[in-house]
Amino acid sequence: MKQYLITNNSLIYKKYSEEYEVDYLDVSYMDILKYVRDKIHSGHILLTHPLSGSIKPNETPYKTVIISKEKRNLDMKSLMIIEDSISTADKFINKIGMREFDLKSSEDFKVIDLSLVEESIKR
Repeated sequence: MKQYLITNNSLIYKKYSEEYEVDYLDVSYMDILKYVRDKIHSGHILLTHPLSGSIKPNETPYKTVIISKEKRNLDMKSLMIIEDSISTADKFINKIGMREFDLKSSEDFKVIDLSLVEESIKR
């Protein structure tokens, strides 16, 4: 199945935009999840879990989600996963609070997100 990447991480765009379709959006973690939800409503299928990795949603500003490039009928499993992920992220970000990140930490989180994507693409 062809892969389609949605990200707010510029490293992902730089590394993969020639090989894959990549939507790079300069938006928040939560906005990435909502954008993915919109794509699922239009028929795309989740290929990676939106909350993959061990970093909580309020502990990183970057997120990349891989979905199918092809569209089909609405996949209820993908929809349930993204809705649950948005709810979970909301609990962490809006109720616990988003951490502030200095430039060094921000760049480190980009690299972590990139490594998660690299592992997913290898599969």
